[in-house]
Amino acid sequence: MIRDAAHAGHIVVACGGGGIPIKVDAQNRYCGVEAVIDKDLTSSVLASNIDASLLIILTDVPQVLLDFGKPTQRPLGAVTLEELEVFYAEGHFPPGSMGPKVEAVIRFLKAGGRRAMITNAANLEQAIEGRAGTHFVGRI
Repeated sequence: MIRDAAHAGHIVVACGGGGIPIKVDAQNRYCGVEAVIDKDLTSSVLASNIDASLLIILTDVPQVLLDFGKPTQRPLGAVTLEELEVFYAEGHFPPGSMGPKVEAVIRFLKAGGRRAMITNAANLEQAIEGRAGTHFVGRI
């Protein structure tokens, strides 16, 4: 249903983080486990499964920054998957910050997605027009 609605041109809000992770123990009982269901990775999996061509991740900053918080800090405009993987391996995106978002983009592009974007809600319209945000391109 999600794929059909999206392919019909509807904006679909279908997944998020949180939830209550559980496991089944040896006595076939449900038990809670410590875990986090990451909304960015969940969105990436869903986007891949419905053959989305574009994944947009909204966050609280207008675009992704390299060297965040350092004098050499600089924004990323457009980046290929290969470039992004190098930046990720160099440790530019910490786990508690931009890391999960960038990891979600990498997974989406590697699964066949064509484009991804990270921006904030205030810049979304401009980002869709290519005038704001950080844009990621997979294999063409």
